[in-house]
Amino acid sequence: MRLFPAQGRGPADLLLVASALLAVGLVFYLGLARHALEPLLGLLGGHGWKRLILTPAVLLGYLGLGLAALRVAQWAVYRAVPPAAQAEAPSLSVVIPAYNEGAMVARSIDSVAQAHYPRARLQVLAVDDGSRDDTWEHMQRAAARHPGVVRTLRLPANRGKRAALAAGIREARGEVIVTIDSDSVIEPDTLLAMVSPFRDPAVGAVAGRVSVLNRFAGIIPRMLHVRYAVTFDFLRAAQSTLGNVYCCPGALSAYRAAAVRSILPQWLEQTFLGAACTIGEDRAMTNHMFALGYHVRYQSNAVVHTLAPLSYLGLCRMFLRWSRSQVREDLRLLRVLGARPLLPRLVAALDLFAGNVGYVVGLAALSLSLHSAIAEPRVLGYLALGVGLGAAPGALYFLRTERSLEWVYGLLYGYYAALALFWIMPYAALTVRARGWLTR
Repeated sequence: MRLFPAQGRGPADLLLVASALLAVGLVFYLGLARHALEPLLGLLGGHGWKRLILTPAVLLGYLGLGLAALRVAQWAVYRAVPPAAQAEAPSLSVVIPAYNEGAMVARSIDSVAQAHYPRARLQVLAVDDGSRDDTWEHMQRAAARHPGVVRTLRLPANRGKRAALAAGIREARGEVIVTIDSDSVIEPDTLLAMVSPFRDPAVGAVAGRVSVLNRFAGIIPRMLHVRYAVTFDFLRAAQSTLGNVYCCPGALSAYRAAAVRSILPQWLEQTFLGAACTIGEDRAMTNHMFALGYHVRYQSNAVVHTLAPLSYLGLCRMFLRWSRSQVREDLRLLRVLGARPLLPRLVAALDLFAGNVGYVVGLAALSLSLHSAIAEPRVLGYLALGVGLGAAPGALYFLRTERSLEWVYGLLYGYYAALALFWIMPYAALTVRARGWLTR
């Protein structure tokens, strides 16, 4: 059964958009008309050096609100491209890299081989990246269940996910190449939905919609399921309206095969600060598509369910991998923006500025608040309220999406991230040259 049914835009969604834009406008009015900085300075106990931190924090906060209003408007007009009909589906190669995945890789292969896609035009390439467990045996048994569709490849030693993907890409025969993580399963219509945007020759890559497969296995997967609704649906839907999806996720992405082959050597041999890049292959490939002048779209009707970490350590590994990639590829995105049209280029530049500079300024403002809380304990209450208000829009968006009480886990994630994950990005920036799959 499809977890996320196709949804139109009804009166409730129009009310949501109008309320969001009105709220942003009200905050701007109150802040500008009533000098929002002065009450903050009074609460935190003075002026001087504190103004040097709070002034950019407030200004960046307003920039963030403006970008949030733009995202809401973009999301409101987003529409997924209808799935391709069987008769018009292009030839397709699906690459599934795996390392020590065990039996889960067979579930991933089966979900692809059994998808609603013409058998004669579907090729599945499962690549074992030198696993030390029984991954290869599970791949072989899955291939035997789907003769003529599934082919297995094995690297003699572990070389990293990027090398495993490259091995599959070299053997791909399709006009479109889809990549899927070996801990993920797709819904039956996902492949047809992923290839349909490529009817537009301006599209070079497509991102799919990511959901948590093991959402009921623990509190962390429950929180991530809500979080993914925002980061993997709302934000990418908004970005897609300008062809500006910044990352096609490893769990489910599609690329124009000719474009991938043209940059495969550069992508495979990428280095950063003298170290070979073995992680962050998804963002790196997305940046290559931008550099080639292509649009990158999002398909909300192409769903993949992926395993989420169950432990704090596993969650930290996942976020470290993502954050290190973000540090590296955000810098690279700045260099390739020149190939984008003017409006997408401007929005992307503002996003990068608000996100990265805002993070640094936000940490400084947080440190200032904690310092001030020693003399004024009520500051902690305001901080807690601020975290809750920051998490509320995402939680409410999830409530709109699934009509489920699970939305409260979105609020819980906001506090969890603030208390337990705040160190991830600074540490990732300091260890950006680190390598490894960093799997669960």
